[in-house]
Amino acid sequence: MNLKSGEIERFEEFSQFASLNEFNHHLEMWLSAYKHDLSKSELVGLKRLVRFSAKIPGVCNAKIGTVLKAIHEDYNDHGISRSTFKRMVQKAITLGIITVHETERKNGSQSSNLYVFNRFSNYEPPKQEKLNHPKETSIPSKTKDQKINKRTEESSNLDFNFVSDRVPQPFVQLVKVFFSEAKTIEEYWRMTQIAAYRNNFEKETEKVLVIAMAAFRQLIRKLKTTQVVRNQIAYFYGILDQKFEELFVKDLVEMEE
Repeated sequence: MNLKSGEIERFEEFSQFASLNEFNHHLEMWLSAYKHDLSKSELVGLKRLVRFSAKIPGVCNAKIGTVLKAIHEDYNDHGISRSTFKRMVQKAITLGIITVHETERKNGSQSSNLYVFNRFSNYEPPKQEKLNHPKETSIPSKTKDQKINKRTEESSNLDFNFVSDRVPQPFVQLVKVFFSEAKTIEEYWRMTQIAAYRNNFEKETEKVLVIAMAAFRQLIRKLKTTQVVRNQIAYFYGILDQKFEELFVKDLVEMEE
């Protein structure tokens, strides 16, 4: 039996998530497992559907036309077709990401579908295990604790010469001019990897490096001209995300041509 259409609040009971954060967490796991089964255009459709599912975590009843219009606005009139969106929905249903319910108006005619995102089936909250700690045979001395704390402090203050090999040297050479600590440089690169992964560019290493360096230069320009950047790492991530979005649009345009 079809559901009666109405305001999204009417479908709150269909949500499988206690909060928006929980919904986002499960979505990340879905994408980690299956995002490569979707084309770039299909990923655009899925991610826009996710944004329409924020008011009631994991539930959306927007019309396809409304979603497609929003995508065209997001990507400067370079959106996706209705057939691409429908193909994405069918794939998402097959993979188990979403469940779709048909809705009908009071007169019995068909209305917009209700899209319900499912919990990631393999997800289980971490279990707290009881560990059998060995009994202490002696009380640690204050001197020993001081030595441990000193070693920890020294390791956290290592300079750029000790940056992990996973961070490309061109990026290290750029960032070290402004932030010389290895830990800080690695954190900026970690944000780059997260942004690249979330935008489906993690395998295109050359593009990722170019965008990372451009984003960092933009951050430095901001720092040199204003004092309003409260969280530099978060601001850097925002620049990265925007630049990856722009690259995504460019790729879509090239695909259309």
